[in-house]
Amino acid sequence: MNYVNMLEAKSSLSRLVEDVETGREAEIIIARGGRPVARLVPLEPAVPVEQRIGVARGAFEVPDDIDAHNDAVASLFHGDAG
Repeated sequence: MNYVNMLEAKSSLSRLVEDVETGREAEIIIARGGRPVARLVPLEPAVPVEQRIGVARGAFEVPDDIDAHNDAVASLFHGDAG
């Protein structure tokens, strides 16, 4: 938890938001006159990149011919949806 005064919060808001958004800080307390008055927290908990990459591994079966030409799909791209 990080404490910042109002002047620092006003001049560094973008950095402070990035700090809570990326998870570098869980929350930042903003103080006025040495008294805590506000709390800056992320709306959603930060998920480390290591947990996001490959999260669906093994959940889908991909056919061997996934990259093969498909006339029905190609016609949708070219406006021949008939």
